Amino acid sequence: MGHLDVNVILRNLPYLWEGLQLSFLLAAIAIAGGIFFGLIMALLRMSSIRPVAWIALGYVNFFRSVPLILVIFWIYFLVPLLLGHATGPFLSAVVAFTMFETAYYCEIIRAGVQSTPKGQISAGVASGMTWLQAMRHIVMPQAFRKMRPILLTQSIILFQDTSLVYVVTLRDFMTSVSTVASQELRMVELYLFAGAAYFAICFAGSRLINRLDGGFRR
Repeated sequence: MGHLDVNVILRNLPYLWEGLQLSFLLAAIAIAGGIFFGLIMALLRMSSIRPVAWIALGYVNFFRSVPLILVIFWIYFLVPLLLGHATGPFLSAVVAFTMFETAYYCEIIRAGVQSTPKGQISAGVASGMTWLQAMRHIVMPQAFRKMRPILLTQSIILFQDTSLVYVVTLRDFMTSVSTVASQELRMVELYLFAGAAYFAICFAGSRLINRLDGGFRR
């Protein structure tokens, strides 16, 4: 450990920071898109119209049964063949992550909604609300408070998964680390730094989850 060269990290810190920014940006867009479309998919999953619920169930089961890296490959290589033009690596990664995470957020949101007593929806409808109004004003606020810890946990997992975008030549944080490690021939220093960075970010997120969970329980 005495032969570790910390200066190699300091010299390349701006380059590594750019990669980390891309990882944060991709994760933020995928989280927002995943929760938005996951909410829609969850409502479809709970629909009383059987064909609609079956289609939503098929979507969820399909994307939860395939690896994320395969979805990235499909969007990056197959979709341009179908559309007749390239979509670009960043857009492909955003679409792939959003589609993949929608399936997971859908089940999280559905579980949160179903944990709320059904009588509250009936009471809202009896008081003159529509079903959607009862879901929006009565059920969803309670459900999202319950879902916060697991939503944040899934978001941490998503951030870790952004390292898979190397397959479409995007220079995320992990790709930047690998590039610098190869150029500087300092593998140990760079990969230790990458591990420390991921640990710090994910540990901070887990502590936030514990605090939110504790506050909800109180």
